[in-house]
Amino acid sequence: MAIGSGLGGQLGIVAESTYGTFVAPTRFLEFTKESLVLKKTTAQSAGVAAGRLMALSARRVLTQKEVSGSVDLEVTNTGMGLLLQALMGTTVSPVQQAATIAYLQTHTLADSFGKFLTIQKGVPLTTGTVTDKSFTGCKVTSAEFSCEVGGMLMSSWEIDGRDCSEAQTLASASYPLRNPFHFGQLAIRAGTFASETALDGVRKFSVKIERPMATDRFYAGASGLKAQPISNDLVKVTGTVETDYVATTLDDLHTSDAATSLVIEFIGPNIASTYFETFRIVLPAIKIDEAPPTIDGFEVIKPSYQFTALFDGTNPVAIEYMSTDTAV
Repeated sequence: MAIGSGLGGQLGIVAESTYGTFVAPTRFLEFTKESLVLKKTTAQSAGVAAGRLMALSARRVLTQKEVSGSVDLEVTNTGMGLLLQALMGTTVSPVQQAATIAYLQTHTLADSFGKFLTIQKGVPLTTGTVTDKSFTGCKVTSAEFSCEVGGMLMSSWEIDGRDCSEAQTLASASYPLRNPFHFGQLAIRAGTFASETALDGVRKFSVKIERPMATDRFYAGASGLKAQPISNDLVKVTGTVETDYVATTLDDLHTSDAATSLVIEFIGPNIASTYFETFRIVLPAIKIDEAPPTIDGFEVIKPSYQFTALFDGTNPVAIEYMSTDTAV
């Protein structure tokens, strides 16, 4: 029996081959919190019946079902590929580096149609019995990555799903050793694309990638379940870099509204040869929207630069992930 609290919870994921068709999870994530829930749309009959003072239970109908929520977790040195692929949209095959055990995944921004997951969570009763909730047709609609002084590289994933079942078998969870990326491995660089130089004084960053989708594709003949969401607006990439005011690099970019390439990278331990565990966000063109420095008392000036990433006309937004994973 599991522990009868959140300590006994689990979360497993797997890629689906057909939208909304359950596949037993094969990968289990160590998460910090989740909020995945089934959302119902119901309709209640309002028919008049002489003397009846309340709506009739038998005349309430379930017209639609869908899933929404989020999952928060630390970004680790293995096991992140499925989520990254569902977010970015590119079908990725890890590329072996020389003849080593290091493999590079390059997730560039593309249409994410056809990328969906089964997400199964185990929720413990106080008795220690773990109940199953299996969410199918799960699309990643946004993800945010952030890290601050002394912290882990955190991520938050917004999910839209098709259906939820409580009739599946709860998969047996297993957890290979995975190590989180953290602030001590962080470097941020800016400048000309592919020739960026280090930014000094960075204390904190966040980057959010939003994928607007038509998530309301409910049609007759589908038993109240939606068709796969379709992208229906431009992808929005925004973020913040908080620094001590040690230089005017970002300040000058705010004033001129010039573009710069921004690279946010975490370099972990050596895997083999010259290859290291890596998590890297590449934004070929950003523009600073807000936050020139202001003085608020005696403290060190800490401007927080809000930016928007844009397409530079050639190079796509990308997330590069170096690990020992031989498959996404």
